[in-house]
Amino acid sequence: MTLSIHDTLSRAKVEFQPIDDKNVRLYVCGPTVYDYAHIGNARPVVVFDVLVRLLRRLYPQVTYVRNITDVDDKINARALESGEGICEITKRTTEAFLADMAALCAGMPDVEPRATDHIAQMIDMIETLIEKGNAYVADGHVLFSVPSMEDYGRLSKLDKREIIAGARVDVAPYKKDASDFVLWKPSDKNLPGWDSPWGRGRPGWHIECSAMARQHLGEAFDIHGGGQDLIFPHHENEIAQSKCALGHGAFAKHWMHNGYLISEGQKMSKSLGNFYTVYELLEEFPGEAIRLVLLQTHYRQPLDFTKSGIAEARRILDRWYRAIHGARARDQEVPQGVVTALCDDLNTPQAVAELHKLANEGDEGGLLAGANFLGLLNQETENWFKWQPATEVDAGWIDDAAIDTLIAERTEARKAKNFARSDEIRDKLAAEGVTLEDGPGGTTWRRG
Repeated sequence: MTLSIHDTLSRAKVEFQPIDDKNVRLYVCGPTVYDYAHIGNARPVVVFDVLVRLLRRLYPQVTYVRNITDVDDKINARALESGEGICEITKRTTEAFLADMAALCAGMPDVEPRATDHIAQMIDMIETLIEKGNAYVADGHVLFSVPSMEDYGRLSKLDKREIIAGARVDVAPYKKDASDFVLWKPSDKNLPGWDSPWGRGRPGWHIECSAMARQHLGEAFDIHGGGQDLIFPHHENEIAQSKCALGHGAFAKHWMHNGYLISEGQKMSKSLGNFYTVYELLEEFPGEAIRLVLLQTHYRQPLDFTKSGIAEARRILDRWYRAIHGARARDQEVPQGVVTALCDDLNTPQAVAELHKLANEGDEGGLLAGANFLGLLNQETENWFKWQPATEVDAGWIDDAAIDTLIAERTEARKAKNFARSDEIRDKLAAEGVTLEDGPGGTTWRRG
């Protein structure tokens, strides 16, 4: 089956043709580990997890690399602010990130390189850039010379004037050109640093990914992915330094980017109360419900993430778990409709629509197989319904004890012939996705 993807470089949907169809290689920018991952950080993880699942179905081998940025000025600032050691911060937040992403049913990459383990490769690439005239040393820094690359800006479609006018680069007196960017910077005794030909220092952000991608995927690979916010300057600069260092046009053949995420209709902000970390959300909601929310919008489109949306996703999963009770995914192939949707530029909303269709048709095996392929319906039905929030607040959700209490109240209301209150309780539970069934033995209930 033909896979089509939207290539950011060409701004067009293209037929994916791997460099080597025996081993598809992709690199996705991972977290900078200084704090808990927020839901915007989780979106590319889930998006590219689905892409990897699809590629593994279509090709015999896939090498998926997702890095850990564990040297960065944000980490340094957090250590200074908190008094916690840099190593302690990066270890703790890396572990939290991996646990959170696992809860969202995202698989681990084949390789997860850390920036601090690749300093030698970064220094080697920087030395090459200096030798070729694409970089220079100034005031203890090494900078990439943007004017040395004729087609700089090809990915972002920005010209030099737009870059500078938008204040999207740091302007410093030691730069030969205002658009030049840092490859290496000096470190004092209070900052992490490594010996180099230019003194003790640390790498710039952009060179880290170029060096790690080259080390683990070679000088040319198939797909480089990340969030839309990384197109400029990060990915633009990766292209510039990698192509100039390698001396040819190869690096990533295709570039894929997921769209922006807002929260509750606005840009995420702690002051607005709509800044959600994955860790906090997992206290209130099961990870599968959060994942489903991320899949219901096409990856290239903006996503308005809401807690009410998670509650609705949970009710959908309730219905699906009820529908597949006793089914086994191994008994059936992944439905063609799901695969076809994903092969059309990773159209997860259409794939989810296919799951709804399968559920409505009563195709238990097809529903389970298709959902599993999307990273959903991963547990036994009984375990799904046993899950309870760790926090008292679970927007749009009602726990088992509260349901039983309301049913008892409804029973008493019916005995007292207070049918208005009885109907009110029934309607309240229905709004929460709880269905009541009255019988000779009393009232039973089910979710979905």
